[in-house]
Amino acid sequence: MILKSKICGVSDTKVLNFIVNHNYPPQFVGFIVNYPKSKRYVDIKKLKDLLKVEKKNSFYVAVLVNPNQDILEEIKELPFDYYQLYNCEPSKIKSIKEKYKKKIITAITVNDIEDVNEYKKFIDTTDIYLFDSKGYENSMSFDHALIEKLNLNKEVMIAGNVQIDDNLENLKKIAHIVDISGGLETDGLKDISKIEIFLNKMKNL
Repeated sequence: MILKSKICGVSDTKVLNFIVNHNYPPQFVGFIVNYPKSKRYVDIKKLKDLLKVEKKNSFYVAVLVNPNQDILEEIKELPFDYYQLYNCEPSKIKSIKEKYKKKIITAITVNDIEDVNEYKKFIDTTDIYLFDSKGYENSMSFDHALIEKLNLNKEVMIAGNVQIDDNLENLKKIAHIVDISGGLETDGLKDISKIEIFLNKMKNL
């Protein structure tokens, strides 16, 4: 199995151009759309400029925390392929999916096995499951062993303080997609040299 990748929290045109024009671009690129607490948050005006960069061979993902109607209407014409939803009830996800015709990444934040089992609520609404830490913007980790034995009929994405020097090969046993953000930063900003290392490392997997 090929391990796919997602680079999340992109907020700079130069960085985005580098990513989408790379010889081995990630399958997904994520943008923090409505969570100002995150240092990677992009306001709507900047987002519209940023997304003028042609996505080429990557999917663009809007990362949304329990979005309201206003933000959903503001972004509906932007070239997003997926909405990655945190803190949303299944009924709301279903409504968003039907109205805006987007594929859905359902984010489940994990402390323990009870959290992991929340996935059952979203079987009918999600296209990809994302298992993440409780840290949101703080790049925290969680025990990946908690999801090792899941046998889901959907793709699984894994996040939570993934670093470029981790043994990414091990993640192939538990996930289809690795989601990295803080691990590609230096002093809080995306670092092109780290992105280069990561994408080449993913290619070799």
